[in-house]
Amino acid sequence: MLEFISEYGLFLTKVLTILIFVWIVISLLSSLSKKSRAVDHLEITHLNKKYKSMADTLLLSLLPKKEFRKTRKQSKKEARLEKKKTSSEVRKRIFVLNFLGNIRATAVRHLRKEITAILSVATSRDEVLVCLENTGGLVHEHGFAASQLLRIKQKDIPLTVSIDKVAASGGYMMACVADKIIAAPFAVVGSIGVLAQIPNFNRMLDKHGVDFELMKAGELKRTLTMFGKNTHEDREHFNRQLEDTHALFKEFVKDHRPGLEIDKVSTGEHWLASRALELNLVDTLITSDDYLLQASHDADIYEVNYTVPKTLSERIAASVHASTEKVFFSWWQKAQDSRFMA
Repeated sequence: MLEFISEYGLFLTKVLTILIFVWIVISLLSSLSKKSRAVDHLEITHLNKKYKSMADTLLLSLLPKKEFRKTRKQSKKEARLEKKKTSSEVRKRIFVLNFLGNIRATAVRHLRKEITAILSVATSRDEVLVCLENTGGLVHEHGFAASQLLRIKQKDIPLTVSIDKVAASGGYMMACVADKIIAAPFAVVGSIGVLAQIPNFNRMLDKHGVDFELMKAGELKRTLTMFGKNTHEDREHFNRQLEDTHALFKEFVKDHRPGLEIDKVSTGEHWLASRALELNLVDTLITSDDYLLQASHDADIYEVNYTVPKTLSERIAASVHASTEKVFFSWWQKAQDSRFMA
């Protein structure tokens, strides 16, 4: 009897394993099917409505129901009067873009499409606000991103860049294009300089008897190398390239911010926005939240976001990363808390 129960339990375990496997396969196929139907698209959020909804939610919690209904009725009446008053006028629109940079400025893939969409409808009466967070990176990548912002100015559409946290080096290359730069008081701004660093393993390879052969046609096709022996001439040529890039960077900033003492601010140093204001690196100290909230009284504000659905592998990787991060921070928090235990 016991042997039968044992075999039956083993059979049920096998069946359950097969069913779980089939369910996983079906789920994956279903996910892939949904992915095949998903397409890239623009997401538009009317921030005025979002702000109004947030205010109503807060008032509903704070006020007695009777007073809330009275306040809301009065608010609707004022809104109708304002609508009648301005019905013959064309109301200003502000299009909000968010750019979170990295070393390769990969967000430019979305930025270029968002700008193309905006340019198809925006006029000189409107405004584009770019909320920029970027510590810089590769010169050509950030130069391309700055060129995308230039498209807005070339259409005579006012461009404002908001820096809440940081716009340094390549990030400031993007920011300086704007007609107006606003920044939170402790945002990091500047770093108008060029940096290059490269390891060299030649001595290590030589020590282990490994030869490295570099074949080139053209004397300056390749100068500094990671594995070959670098000469003084190689370093001099590479340094000249850096200096030339820095000169072009300075010219670019000077062209778009003519009021700057460019030699004073192009040392590679960065400043907090409160100091950057004195140097004319920024124009106004204000956060993007306050700027938009103030503007919402007189303009319609639309946040534009170009969305690309993630692939199955990207979603799995993101899920694994999030789970790992959660476990790590949970462990770290417990370790921190244990320091204060009696």
